[in-house]
Amino acid sequence: MSHAAADRAGLAARKAALSILSHVLRQRRPLDTQLDALKTLSPRDAGFARALASQSLRHFGALDATIRHFVPKPLAPHKAGAATEILLLGACELLILKGAAHAAVDAANNLAAADGKAVHFKSLINAVLRRMSREGASILAALDAPRLNTPDWLWTRWSAQYGDDIAHAIAAAHGREAPLDICLKQDGIAAPQGVTMAGLSRRIDETARVEELDGFSQGHWWVQDVAATLPVHLLGDVAGKRAIDLCAAPGGKSLQLAARGADVTSVELDPVRGARIRENLARMGLNADVVESDVRDFDGTAPLVLLDAPCTATGTIRRHPDLPWIKGAADVTAQASLAYDLLESASAMVEPGGLMVFAVCSLEREEGEEQIAGFLAAHPEFARVPLTADDVYGHSEWISAEGDLRTLPCHLADMGGMDGFYAARLRRQ
Repeated sequence: MSHAAADRAGLAARKAALSILSHVLRQRRPLDTQLDALKTLSPRDAGFARALASQSLRHFGALDATIRHFVPKPLAPHKAGAATEILLLGACELLILKGAAHAAVDAANNLAAADGKAVHFKSLINAVLRRMSREGASILAALDAPRLNTPDWLWTRWSAQYGDDIAHAIAAAHGREAPLDICLKQDGIAAPQGVTMAGLSRRIDETARVEELDGFSQGHWWVQDVAATLPVHLLGDVAGKRAIDLCAAPGGKSLQLAARGADVTSVELDPVRGARIRENLARMGLNADVVESDVRDFDGTAPLVLLDAPCTATGTIRRHPDLPWIKGAADVTAQASLAYDLLESASAMVEPGGLMVFAVCSLEREEGEEQIAGFLAAHPEFARVPLTADDVYGHSEWISAEGDLRTLPCHLADMGGMDGFYAARLRRQ
């Protein structure tokens, strides 16, 4: 294929990436909801578009600072149209994906020519990206990328909670894509080769589609980050016991409980997500009673209750690089308030002497540590059951000063990191 033909073939992918990026940055639409637009592209183009959009967001702060080196004054969107996003995609292609300079520059020119407003900035875009292809890498290398890729609303919270050094390590972890973790149904069954992380969790070094991996169709394992497997482990031996899994989708924790022999009721509000839990249970050959209900309306009790509460999910930025740029501090407050409502409802389901585990995939204190402090102050009938090293497979660095679970994206850094999770284990007296 000639250079010109190859560049034209990639133009559809870059157009799709531009549309995705504009929706995320201007309308604060989650990246996941925009990826449907890639279905019309060839697998190769779809993969390129996804990489271009997600890496532009993952490295947004540092790329933006590099662009500012050449264009100190931000372009006014009402005049420049998509020019800023075109520059961002070009910078990402040149500096992060290390694409051919002529292809990235030509594509940016074509994208600008097709936009009624950006067309007036075509010569600027062309000049900036040509200079960037020569000088950009050294400018980018001199920046504190982890700090720049973390918006102030998150950085101030993390440095206050964890200190500057750990905040920086968390931010650096977000610069790398999350590896693929799977959870085995039981030990010793056919599964892709990988590194054992904790218990039945394996980290897989595979590039094939998940559905094509060894043991998937036979129902030997499911996809679940190692950190997300820990809250179920805090419930101890669940065999033969009744357990309620609240806010159960996508269903990994219900699968864990069922595989360990619990009698599981999975409560999920969203019918589409509820159907997905049923599909996964069927594939795995496991049983759970899936109930579509709001946690606040569900009427049932059990000796074991697990609430993985809705949250801002700032512990999963490695998987969702758009998240820092579409959420803000107000979302933390709103989610914390909703989650506390659900925690109150969940606590009423715990039978005397029973255990409740409250978990969130958030790094924010208001959604984790402060929820439990507030709950225990208001509920003397519950007491914290502090974690031991055995509860976390010997990783005592995952245990907070109060005795709760607190994993960070920079934990297991030499193995590729993990999601940030908080979980507390409480017993009803």
